Amino acid sequence: MQETNTAPSREKLLHALYEAAELEHNLMCTYLYATFSLRDGESEGLSAHEAEVVARWHRTILDVAIDEMRHLTAVWNITSAIGGSPRFGRGNFPLDPGVLPAGIVVKLAPFNEPVLQHFVYLERPEASPEPDGEGFSPELRFSRATSKFRLTPMGMDYDTVGAFYTMLGNNLQQFVEHLGEESAFCGDPSMQQSPAEVSLDWPKPVECLKTALAAFTVIVRQGEGASEDTADSHFNKFIEIRTELAALKAANPDFEPSWPAAVNPVLRTPMRSTGRVWIEDENAAETVDLANSAYALMLRLMAYSYVVPRPLPEKSLAIDLALGLMRAVTYLAERAARLPAGPSNPGCNAGMTFVSLRDAAPFQPGPAARRFFVERLGELAEAAAALDDGTDERLITASRQLSDLARRGKRGFDAAATELTRAAPIPSAETSVPIAKATIPIRSVTVGVETVSGDHVSVLYEAKKCIWAHFCVGGGPAAFLGENSENGWIFPDQMNADDLVAVVRQCPSGALQYRRHDGKPDEAAPPINQIALREAGPYAVRGDIRLDGQSINYRAALCRCGASKNKPFCDASHFEVGFSATGEPPTGQVDMLAVRDGPLVVEPETDGPLQVRGNLEIISGTGRAIARVLQARLCRCGASNTKPFCDGSHQRIGFKST
Repeated sequence: MQETNTAPSREKLLHALYEAAELEHNLMCTYLYATFSLRDGESEGLSAHEAEVVARWHRTILDVAIDEMRHLTAVWNITSAIGGSPRFGRGNFPLDPGVLPAGIVVKLAPFNEPVLQHFVYLERPEASPEPDGEGFSPELRFSRATSKFRLTPMGMDYDTVGAFYTMLGNNLQQFVEHLGEESAFCGDPSMQQSPAEVSLDWPKPVECLKTALAAFTVIVRQGEGASEDTADSHFNKFIEIRTELAALKAANPDFEPSWPAAVNPVLRTPMRSTGRVWIEDENAAETVDLANSAYALMLRLMAYSYVVPRPLPEKSLAIDLALGLMRAVTYLAERAARLPAGPSNPGCNAGMTFVSLRDAAPFQPGPAARRFFVERLGELAEAAAALDDGTDERLITASRQLSDLARRGKRGFDAAATELTRAAPIPSAETSVPIAKATIPIRSVTVGVETVSGDHVSVLYEAKKCIWAHFCVGGGPAAFLGENSENGWIFPDQMNADDLVAVVRQCPSGALQYRRHDGKPDEAAPPINQIALREAGPYAVRGDIRLDGQSINYRAALCRCGASKNKPFCDASHFEVGFSATGEPPTGQVDMLAVRDGPLVVEPETDGPLQVRGNLEIISGTGRAIARVLQARLCRCGASNTKPFCDGSHQRIGFKST
């Protein structure tokens, strides 16, 4: 059969995109595995200087792995854009010959000189003479390509990953030129992942050839195939680590930056024992099993996000839970690299195996999928709790995170099933008949909320939320005394009702609220959801707030210094610890949102940031808009270098949310 059209078919293009997804996925796993094996601090045998350098390597390689996740998402988006279902599965490690070209060998191995050289080789520019690392020679030499025309998609041969993306970009361009953009990009953009669900630097939806080729360009420029003078490329990052490693080895020949984790660990007796390490130690096996299960559920949730359209909150929920699982996996995988593999391999530690599901295709959205995710999250949380004996800090943290994810997942999927509704006003604690005017108001306390009943307005005060901002005392000194007396400090009838409620609405913490009895409406959700950054102080939140699954009315002051004893609320501890943070950060993405109100969901992650989802404007202390977003991860440990946004510093400093 002779080929009558040089443009690739949609089937062949999807086949190539599936290989791109597997390639990025495999690279991400190998980089993570090496990162998990790195030693942590002087307590694990490093000098102070070595500990500082190795910690930097950890951050660098982890950043590279996150870049691979971004590249993988870009490939998924392009696949979805041309009408395909993105590829979430991959072969188990080590890969069999033929899955990738002969010259691209992928296996799990701990950080060392040959592995680092292998990373350099994988990320090398096309003309680079860099050799592969020792021990990474292909099992056999073969060619996958054919010069004959075939309807069946066939594998391509390529020497570098950058060359593969060049071919892929050329094929996509020919495909679009043949069919036209409208026919080529027939997928629904709302099904793709976007910065609205993840973060501002996440890949954007692909809707045309220009955006697709731009995604390929970013992949090559950041990593595979970047020129040698691209300072921030993966290639040069690994070269820099290689230089530092050589210097530390020269200064200390006994320097070992990593634990002796297994090369290609497996959880059951291998059919082919060569090049594989069987994890026999039951403690290690249970840890790896839990890590693998969390990783597999992460893939299912990512896949699910591609069958739920934006802006349904279930899409963001799936991605949020998936990323949370990967954070828990990190602690479990680091623990595994520190446990013995078993008697068959003395002196060798275990390691996460990244076992792939037989089929990671997405579930159809609906009650069955929600039930599966809730059940599986609960199973993981129960397994972690059973494994946690309170002696390993990594396992303790992973268990807490999985428990938190199970709780958030159930709440989120239950809400998706019933649909979120606007928060109802907080019920009044009053049970009496209409209030009679009195010089001394009637007071009652219910569940920590004091209700002071006036003739026209009742004021509710929740002392636990108060941050002593003094807007009440300064705005209405007749009704709000500066100090308590035997009759209290709130006297609603000493002010005009409209003036009184205006003062109460200025309370940034929500400690003060009100209920009217004069026929006028109570407080309603503001027309714009906003978070204001107080100079060296908390987040002042205004909106239809759903905090940790609970409607808390429309105002709150949330801690961002990390020191509050009433987390996630501020308790003014920022004064005690001398917290320093500007209220005037630089302006970022401020394009006007199509909708500016609606539910504002705030999820305080266990030992992590505030995950905020909903239409949101982040403003400076003086009211300048610094970001308009649909989601944000806001620092609450006080250590981020990119405040108000999280940069992962909570892990570095060991932040605890309780």
